Amino acid sequence: MLAVLCAARPGRAADTRTPYPSMAPLDQYLIADQNAEIALARTAAPSSISRDAKVMVLGSHGYETAVEGKNGFVCVVERAWMSPFESPEFWNPKNRSPICLNPAAARTVLPITLRRTKLVLAGKSKDEIKQSIKAAIEKKELPELEAGAMSYMMSKHAYLTDAGNHNMAHLMFYTPLGTVWGANVVDSSNDVSEPFPGSPLLLAPSYKGNPEPIDMFLMGTSVWSDGTPASM
Repeated sequence: MLAVLCAARPGRAADTRTPYPSMAPLDQYLIADQNAEIALARTAAPSSISRDAKVMVLGSHGYETAVEGKNGFVCVVERAWMSPFESPEFWNPKNRSPICLNPAAARTVLPITLRRTKLVLAGKSKDEIKQSIKAAIEKKELPELEAGAMSYMMSKHAYLTDAGNHNMAHLMFYTPLGTVWGANVVDSSNDVSEPFPGSPLLLAPSYKGNPEPIDMFLMGTSVWSDGTPASM
């Protein structure tokens, strides 16, 4: 979904429609200092949650457990390939998206992140990743979404997108595909349509049956995970 910043690969095309046409060198997505990645992952949620959460960090072959947890939550720093497949920032190496998933999401949403990441690191194309995830869902190799799945993305240090101020403190709620919550809609270019003006909820462009059968709703928060005020 979002700060340690990495420079984009020199010579990358300047076309704003496809600023990141392909995957950058792997080292641009990795965080060399594992302790720094652990600390960044923990900033996703208030310390009352994250201090006892399991923490996973990204290695050259996928996410690995760096700290065992006690409360069923899992904190990780997602990368840009968790964006919608049509997103122009799918390969953005600057993206650092700390997220802390509650137990239900850790069991049924996190496996999508782990699967996508392994495919990315295996050198698969976006289309190959999408088709592999679709096949895994059809074969029931990925778990069905559990009720109550949600996550925290309240890190002051995230870099979610090149657009705007790069960040937003929010919670995320996962529901079966087709759920109607009276939310406004965000597309993959970060534009928002407002069929329900004033609604505090946004329907994110991620998942939405493309191919994962999940809807993900965002709700902004007025504070960061450390309790300081956040703009909404």
